[in-house]
Amino acid sequence: MSQSSNRIPPLLLVSACLAIAQAPAALAQQPAAARPADKPPIAQGWIDIATFASPGGMGGMAGMMMGGGGGDTPMSALFGGKKQANQFGLTRAGGSGSYVDVTLRTSRNPSLAEALQAVPPATKLEPTLQLKVLPQAKAVPDRGDDSIEEPPEQPKGKIKLYWGCGTAIRPGQPKVVDFQTSTIKEFGDIFKGRRATQRGTHSAPGRPVWPNPTDNRLVPAGASFVGEHAFSGQGVPESFKFTLPPAQDIMPAIALQQAQANGVTQLSWQALPTARGYFIAAMGGKGDESGEGAEMTLWTSSELPDSGFGLLDYQTNKSVDQWLKEKVLLPPTTTRCDVPKGIFGDGEEPAGAMLRMIAYGTELNLAYPPRPTDPKIAWEPDWALKVRVKSVAFTMLGMPAVGGGGATEDGSAAGGEGSSTDGTPAEQPKKKKKFGLMDALDAVKDAVPH
Repeated sequence: MSQSSNRIPPLLLVSACLAIAQAPAALAQQPAAARPADKPPIAQGWIDIATFASPGGMGGMAGMMMGGGGGDTPMSALFGGKKQANQFGLTRAGGSGSYVDVTLRTSRNPSLAEALQAVPPATKLEPTLQLKVLPQAKAVPDRGDDSIEEPPEQPKGKIKLYWGCGTAIRPGQPKVVDFQTSTIKEFGDIFKGRRATQRGTHSAPGRPVWPNPTDNRLVPAGASFVGEHAFSGQGVPESFKFTLPPAQDIMPAIALQQAQANGVTQLSWQALPTARGYFIAAMGGKGDESGEGAEMTLWTSSELPDSGFGLLDYQTNKSVDQWLKEKVLLPPTTTRCDVPKGIFGDGEEPAGAMLRMIAYGTELNLAYPPRPTDPKIAWEPDWALKVRVKSVAFTMLGMPAVGGGGATEDGSAAGGEGSSTDGTPAEQPKKKKKFGLMDALDAVKDAVPH
């Protein structure tokens, strides 16, 4: 055979080279195989951890007035009733002290009535917490229902919003809305705000909780939840075991100090080791029940205008980090913030205003087994866990945030979503009153999306 017969024709050689060169591009144009949809975890646990510093049961009142979920708080918890036992829901608006709420569900047993949580010795509650479905438990509410009741008459009064730490009121402040003359946009400028609070612990049928009337032990002083935990119960996967790191332990109370200097309220505190950021809000008002001449004043520590109604609760890590960049939240190293002179009263001493401060802990989200690295395999976790942590101080402007709160005697909830009681106080004679500023505030808060 001659040499020429072994040669590849030039045209064929060029075509082959072009095919090889174009192969990667052709492959890249092929649609990637879609990852199969993830499946929900068989079991889900929620743990909320909260520390409160408040004088004389003010925690529940502050939560009710400033959007913290304490609107259904029983009256004895609002006004410093004697602590008889722990109760589910106090992580939303408890009195002074530390509280832990737990909720568990499993799709393998939708009627799960009880379960156990093994806890480490450092909790001083070992070996287990008894989780029970509360007798008053109601189905998880549909969050898509944003309907509100129409106010009985045109609200009256004004609301002023100030923002930013400093000794003097900044130019361009305050933002003002008048309930009789302001536009929807002007209402929105004050009441729309940041919020990234997700579902945490809650009470519902088939979802046992702790604490409850069967196990209503208080969280002991000096307790720590760092260490190994495990959930067990009928239909709960045996693999539901996890370890809480120090970042999700009970946070210390905020040791908030106040001093007055020429009408400026100087707020100071010691930085908390596990705080991710801080936010402070104050609210004051004047006027009568009728709303005639009523005026409400809001101030927050944000560098941007924000009423703070959505921020005084647990928030996601991603959102906290974003709001730190925007200077809506105070950095974790911050230890001082001044309330400018003249916002609450014109004198050297501030007029009565309620002050609330929150330190955000780091939210923990765990799931087992981990997400597969192979994109062709669907993720089917046995369990998932969400742990949220915060420390909150309630006080009056010019008053230190110290003292004791209260709890009801029956182990029922302190209000908020999924609470274990309807929070209805003893029936009192009904008195007719006009629609005032607080009623209008509630209506607008509900009407404006967070």
